Amino acid sequence: MSAIDSFLTQARSGLHRVGPARALELQEAGALLVDIRPFANRQAEGEIPGAVIVERIHLEWRLAPDSEWRLPPVTPESTVIVLCNEGYSSSLAAADLQRLGLRNATDLEGGFRAWAAAGLPVQTGGSPAVP
Repeated sequence: MSAIDSFLTQARSGLHRVGPARALELQEAGALLVDIRPFANRQAEGEIPGAVIVERIHLEWRLAPDSEWRLPPVTPESTVIVLCNEGYSSSLAAADLQRLGLRNATDLEGGFRAWAAAGLPVQTGGSPAVP
């Protein structure tokens, strides 16, 4: 097993990852979906309606519950589902958020592409990220 595979396995060991249908249910119940994909991917493939776009380089500052730069609705109890293209970097990001005190952070299994393949709502992409 390579170092990154081991790192990914360790990150996922603390997550309760969700599939696309469950992510939609959680979003409808108030969970925050956070899209960390690069602009080019969002523009080419689309976006999930209602997802908040946060560039990966700003993620911890926008979602750490005690950060002065966090998004207003985020609390230590918030359910946050991070998504990337295929569900790899989102696992690492969600584990980082848990370490920062966001205990209900997780990620979307299979990422945006699994969501789209499941026929769930997608809109035209290219929205700006949260500054």
